[in-house]
Amino acid sequence: MSKPHEAGDEHSGGSLTDPELPLPEQRLTTAAALEGAPATTAAAEGAGAVGRLAGTVHRLQGQLRRAQAEADGRALVDLASGILVERLRCSPVEAAAQLEGLASQAGLSTLELAADLVNQATRDDIAGLARDFVAEAGQPARASVGLRLRSAEAGALSADDAQSVAQSILQHALAPLGAVAVAIWAAHADQSLSLAGSAGFGDEEPARWRHVPPGVPTPARRALDNRATMSYDTLAGAALPSIGLRELSGGRVAVPAGAGGRIIGVLEICWAEPLPVRSQSVDRQLQVLAELCAIALESHPFSEQDPRSKQPADPRLTELLDLADGLNDPCLVLQPLLDTADTPADFLIRHVNTGFVDFAGRPRNMIAGALLLDAYPLVAEPGGLFDKVEHVLATGEPFRAERMRLAAVVDTVPLTTQAQVSISRQGAHVLVVLRLEDGTPKVASLLQHAQRLGRIGGFEENLITGDIAWNDTLFDLYGLPPTAEPIPLDQLAAHVHPDDAHSIGRFLRSLLHHHRPASTAFRLQRADSVARHIRVVAEPVLDENARVTSVRGAYQDVSAQHWTEVALAATRDQLAQSQQETAERNRLALRLQHAIMPPSHGTVDLHNLSVAVRYRPAEKDHLVGGDWYDAVALPSGQVLLCVGDVAGHGIEAATGMVALRNALRGLATTGAGPAQLLAWLNTVTHHLTDNVTATAVCGLYDPGSRQLRWARAGHLPPVLLRDGKAATLPKVGGILLGAVGQATYEEGHTQLEPGDTLLMYTDGLIERRDRSVQDSLESLLQVAGRPSQLGRGGQLEDQLDHLLRYTNADTDDDTCLIGVTVR
Repeated sequence: MSKPHEAGDEHSGGSLTDPELPLPEQRLTTAAALEGAPATTAAAEGAGAVGRLAGTVHRLQGQLRRAQAEADGRALVDLASGILVERLRCSPVEAAAQLEGLASQAGLSTLELAADLVNQATRDDIAGLARDFVAEAGQPARASVGLRLRSAEAGALSADDAQSVAQSILQHALAPLGAVAVAIWAAHADQSLSLAGSAGFGDEEPARWRHVPPGVPTPARRALDNRATMSYDTLAGAALPSIGLRELSGGRVAVPAGAGGRIIGVLEICWAEPLPVRSQSVDRQLQVLAELCAIALESHPFSEQDPRSKQPADPRLTELLDLADGLNDPCLVLQPLLDTADTPADFLIRHVNTGFVDFAGRPRNMIAGALLLDAYPLVAEPGGLFDKVEHVLATGEPFRAERMRLAAVVDTVPLTTQAQVSISRQGAHVLVVLRLEDGTPKVASLLQHAQRLGRIGGFEENLITGDIAWNDTLFDLYGLPPTAEPIPLDQLAAHVHPDDAHSIGRFLRSLLHHHRPASTAFRLQRADSVARHIRVVAEPVLDENARVTSVRGAYQDVSAQHWTEVALAATRDQLAQSQQETAERNRLALRLQHAIMPPSHGTVDLHNLSVAVRYRPAEKDHLVGGDWYDAVALPSGQVLLCVGDVAGHGIEAATGMVALRNALRGLATTGAGPAQLLAWLNTVTHHLTDNVTATAVCGLYDPGSRQLRWARAGHLPPVLLRDGKAATLPKVGGILLGAVGQATYEEGHTQLEPGDTLLMYTDGLIERRDRSVQDSLESLLQVAGRPSQLGRGGQLEDQLDHLLRYTNADTDDDTCLIGVTVR
């Protein structure tokens, strides 16, 4: 890791190409030193108590920022420790010790190594950006981007609101790029913007920019309209208003923040000086930070912080709205919209009370905020409701009517009702209270929802006069304008797919010849070449002489249902094919595993050792794992004993097992010790395999001295049986294979004696879901140390069968077990 650049080098030449930046803890130290200088100056130059108070404020602000940075750092270290706990199957305390040890060996800070581990374990944008930066900038600067973005991510995920997210990304990710302030905007459906969080601005600036109305051309608004990142060399030169314009008129970048395909906000970044030249790497960093802001806006939806903004400016209107909400009958508060002649051109429905029910069945939010003539166009008829409201506004004379006709149009269908109406003027507004006839809103609602959800078009055709009535939905289904001539039933066959003509013939015979209701489905061929799957149902209308005078019915668009059924059939076929492929892969993995390691064989003599092996595969084929073992005499006269476990299941784990087993055999012929063998095998695992991680125990036994040298890579330690007692060999340190590119391993030495039995095994022998690994290991030692239950005469193979029989693992994982007895 190269040394961080000096602060003055970060933006040399006016370029923002993301040089290697100081680590968070180094920046905190520098910031603390700089914060102390103004405090000291203020204390020296201030007048008495005022100066001391200013110094105290500066000191407390610095402590608060340092505490926030330390909390974000702890969150990142906790993420990395969790990864090690899962991979090494160790306790959190051991994982923390492993993290500190690896950082010391690599010459990195704990935060840097934590960021590296998180980047290796994930496949998100931050990890990809860090890997690309390594390729561009070289290995010495690899931790800069990943560490800063992971620290910003940790702070954002642990934040309680968007304000804390803004502070975290400015401190960890944007300040090193030269940015001095940041704003997170929440976008609303009415084209307005709200300031959800900010950092780096003066105390009064966020209050002035809490809400941006629609139509104001700010950088954030431009980013939303263009759905792209907008850059400005200087905000003053762009002539755009935005937060901090008076204090920070330098460069600006506005990045849309999206989640799930939707843009829900904007991240706006501010520089004090003109915008530096940005590299592609920096642009990707800004996009990743915008995604963090989108997550924050989704997790903490923006709520107006100033309660006064929810209150109308006119206190009399406040009283009127409270009065309307207290009424049980439906009530509208209307605000006049005056024309140039100072007469009402229309009325804005300013408010509807909680008891309001639209007699046309529409929800309250469709009425509130609409114009009266848009919501109820038929009220403009002479002597109707609009005339009465206008008269009350002009004269102030209340209006009462016991029965008044109200009309609306639902999908071209006119709907009328009778209501008791009361109209009164309240200041500059008009209050309309309606008491509707029972049942009218419910019927209207059912009609509206049936047409909307069913996509149903009704028709009636008079067979005597030839008159045909269609509603607007039916014109839309046929792809015809409302002014077109409806298509009669006897011409329907000319507009359907040729293969469906016979279905239309049966449908018409049932209606017109047999006088029975009928239905059928067909493919409609429209003039615009859009195919629709339609279902038609109709019934004949007979006169007193049993003659068919007309036919009435409905068409329904069932295209969505048809394509859903097609997609479902295709999905079933694809699922069956995937299941077949998966079964073939599992069978192939099982054959490969059994070819390399048969489940059991007899005892093998290697010099003065008796070696027996038991391999117990998982009961379920799809859980075929990567457990492996090996016991072979080397050209040096030593005996190689090893057991390993590749993470995962299936063909990938099985092929990874073969690769590592063969690699270790080849490396062992060099005569190197077990620690060096595992270090080489770790390099092979990290660089020459595809995302494989594994644990292993490697031992070299010298028959002449009966000495065992061994090392482990995140694996459970071997168990030694001596004089009827079982104990694990002293634990030696070593990280799992493939976690990092370079690793070192400790080596243990054990002097074996004639009659000793050494057990090497994988975690499938002892692992239980309801116990810790340490408890399961203690249980194994108890079972292994009972000589009276070791079978017939205590032979080695009986010992292994006894262990397989009485250990109570419940994870259905593969198990490898090697027993070695010294003669």
